[in-house]
Amino acid sequence: ARLISRIPFITGSLDLKPMTSAIPAVSVKYTELLEAFEFVSVGAPSEHRAYVSVDTGKIYRVSSTIDPEDEVPDDLETSDRYIAVPHRIDLDVGRNLALSFAAQELPDDYDTVADFFRHKGAYGRFKHLLESRGALKKWYTFEEDATGKALLKWCQESGIQLSHDQPAANLS
Repeated sequence: ARLISRIPFITGSLDLKPMTSAIPAVSVKYTELLEAFEFVSVGAPSEHRAYVSVDTGKIYRVSSTIDPEDEVPDDLETSDRYIAVPHRIDLDVGRNLALSFAAQELPDDYDTVADFFRHKGAYGRFKHLLESRGALKKWYTFEEDATGKALLKWCQESGIQLSHDQPAANLS
């Protein structure tokens, strides 16, 4: 899996319930949270889920299609002691991000890209177009930046403190 290395800007808005300030921030390693986020986002919403324990920072993964690697608490999905890791759709770093990139980097292809996202298989067609325009690497950088920044904002709003297992400059 590709790891996010930069976090320079935010796209979209978040509609996730933040933790109350009465609960102290829990510390989670950036790479572990990113892996959980990617696990959640690889499938359809609710197909794969991950939760952060507000007591320990441990991340639990559950899936409707894969058996869990570790024992999961019985109250994992019902207790307020666990925070659900968002899906990329929750952070608005899917279709709208691709359209933002197209508007910024491929303005002549914007309508084509917008049409891609009206049908199934949009990302495949979008990436094929990017490759044909020599913009695929630039897209990956753009996507990593936006996703990382949105995930960082979600952490701040959820009372999660990221530990710096990435270079500190990349988490600010």
